[in-house]
Amino acid sequence: MTTHAHDHTASGHTAADHTPSAYAPSGYAPEHPARLPWAQLAPDVYKAMVRLDIASRKGLDPVLVELVKVRASQLNRCALCLDMHSKDALAAGESVERIIQLSAWEESRHFYTEKELAAIELTEAVTVLTDGFVPDEVYAKAAEHFEEAELAQLLAAITVINAWNRFGVATRQVPGHYTPGDIKH
Repeated sequence: MTTHAHDHTASGHTAADHTPSAYAPSGYAPEHPARLPWAQLAPDVYKAMVRLDIASRKGLDPVLVELVKVRASQLNRCALCLDMHSKDALAAGESVERIIQLSAWEESRHFYTEKELAAIELTEAVTVLTDGFVPDEVYAKAAEHFEEAELAQLLAAITVINAWNRFGVATRQVPGHYTPGDIKH
């Protein structure tokens, strides 16, 4: 099984590796450059993040993990992570329709299982801590659908994607160049 970790240098590609027409058709805004190649400048941190990402996925349904990663990335407005995890979700068998509806999951509950809804709601509570602590009812709902070890892994996956999002947003990593399977560990 191939594990796709977050290579937030996309696949090592930079905007200069691509012709403008490849990602910015005529009339589209130009692609912005990344602020900082953080993974290259802090390789030990990057490698530790990759190991943490791989460890956080253990025992979890890969499609559920991608839904969590997409939802956290939507909330954090991390374009690179949205690009990467939408593509990984599709590669893992997720439908376009469910990915599209994820940003409006509360009105599209019928697209998801109760277990997925509990994970999505927990993702929002852990991601948006400025709204307060993770509510007891949100945690309890997740605990109803996940065994304790699985819940611990889910919390780890949510925490890890939030860390990746912060690296991606802070350094303005460029979306659009990731292809599922680019990264193998």
